[in-house]
Amino acid sequence: MKASLEVSKDIAKGLLDTKAVFLRPDDMFTWASGIKSPIYCDNRITLSYPKIRDLVKKSFVNMVLSKFPAVEYIAGVATAGIPQATLIADEMNLPLIYVRSGAKDHGRTNQIEGHLESGAKVVVIEDLISTGSSAINAMHTLQDAGADVLGLLAIFDYQLLKSVKNFAAIGLPYYSLSGYDELVEVALENGYVKDSDIDFLKDWRNSIED
Repeated sequence: MKASLEVSKDIAKGLLDTKAVFLRPDDMFTWASGIKSPIYCDNRITLSYPKIRDLVKKSFVNMVLSKFPAVEYIAGVATAGIPQATLIADEMNLPLIYVRSGAKDHGRTNQIEGHLESGAKVVVIEDLISTGSSAINAMHTLQDAGADVLGLLAIFDYQLLKSVKNFAAIGLPYYSLSGYDELVEVALENGYVKDSDIDFLKDWRNSIED
């Protein structure tokens, strides 16, 4: 699920304009998983551009208030979710924590950084949803630590069937500020791709299997 269409398209344009997202149908990227993809997303780049950074922050805050009004904590998923979570927590004057992909191998061996009260109502922040696996792992880690995880918010969602199935399996809601469909539409409107690329871009997303 996404933000309103207007917000979703504004975010998509910001991602394209700052080159946080590249669409390259004629020269495919290779993801870490080995998947060949016409799109590559690095939302951390938006942090260097105050206008889109502020739009993302305000859109996140509005969505938190709309979807999860009972929130008590903001949790970032390491690493790219941490700065976004920090901006949101500061704007909302809420406690901030973040979740590592695994426990540290030294010191207190923490996987959750910051103080978390048992039973606290937590909203998790991620920069990007592909399959959803890293976000879901973070949500499980928080639940194991006694948190009441309300759901997850992300900047961008590839809108893959696998992520829909993965989140359905854990029974927790997730929302994004923008998604692949809106991005492709905005990219065409602003000359980032050609009319002849559209069928390929849509077919690629639909071709990604479990």
